[in-house]
Order: sequence, then structure tokens, then C-alpha cells
Amino acid sequence: MISAAFYRNSFLQEAEKGDLAYLKSFKSMKTQVNILFLSLFLLAGCGKSGSHEHHHEDDSAATNPNQALYDQVMDIHDEVMPKSDEIYKLKDELKKKASEPGVAADKKKQLDQLIAELDSADHSMMDWMHKFKPLPDSSNQELAREYLENEMERIKKVDELINGSLQKAKEELGKK
Repeated sequence: MISAAFYRNSFLQEAEKGDLAYLKSFKSMKTQVNILFLSLFLLAGCGKSGSHEHHHEDDSAATNPNQALYDQVMDIHDEVMPKSDEIYKLKDELKKKASEPGVAADKKKQLDQLIAELDSADHSMMDWMHKFKPLPDSSNQELAREYLENEMERIKKVDELINGSLQKAKEELGKK
């Protein structure tokens, strides 16, 4: 095996002679080696990671008896989460309506209350998502089931808050 010192000495000898072709080929080779190492590093990073955030439906109930409950919790989340855009749009419309000239004080107060309800519903979803931390599959299955049952109740309350506040806002704005 040839040492790095040999290459360095060869390079210096050739450089002293003024052989620019050798210098260019050395830089080219160095660039190729760097590209090779970078490619290997990127390929190593593309492998499967050891932990997964989401469970897939391919997992059988035999490996995780709580999978069906987890899926039900996530189904409710997936149904309600996209409504955040609708909440934002309705809040905007309610704010415009409340700022119109000639709106009575009690009407403005009612509109502000609807806006606050929409905010509260949206914040409850964000809060639920930040606090949702299902136990790993290897954990105590009974504790995992209890956790998921509690989360099912919490996400159902979030669903009720969001759908209820959206319905009130739509009624106020004369929408279906």
C-alpha cells in the first residue's frame, strides 16, 4: 500500500518541475475521490431508519393488538385536521363583518365570540397533536391501549369543538 506521504512527495516533485498537466490530473483525481465519498455518504443516509413516526396498515393485529384503535384515532384526526383552512377563512370573514361600519356593539361582541370559538377549536387541534405521543409497539400493551382510549376521547372532543364552531360561523355568515 502506498502512503499519503509518497503521493505528497511525488506531487511536490512534479509541481517543482512545473508539470501543470500532473497538477491538473491530481486535482481531478482529488475531486473524483471527494465525489465518491460524498456519494457513499448520501447512499448510506438513504437506508431505512430504525424508528417510524406513523404506523402502516400493513402491520398485522398479531404484532400490535392496539393497531385498530390507533387507526381509529388517526382517522378522526385525518378527517378534522384539514378543516383548519376553513376555520381560517371563516375567521377572516367574521372579522370583516365585525369591522363593517354601523355594526351594533352587541352584534360585534357576538361575532368576536364566534371568532374566539374558532380560535379555541383550532388551538385544541394543535394542542392535541403536540401532546399525542403513542407508546412504542414494544411497550406494555395494556398501558398503550389505555393511552389510546384516552386519546380517542380527546380527539372526539376536538372534533366536536371544530365542527360545532364551524357550524355556528357558517350559520352567522349564511353559508351551508
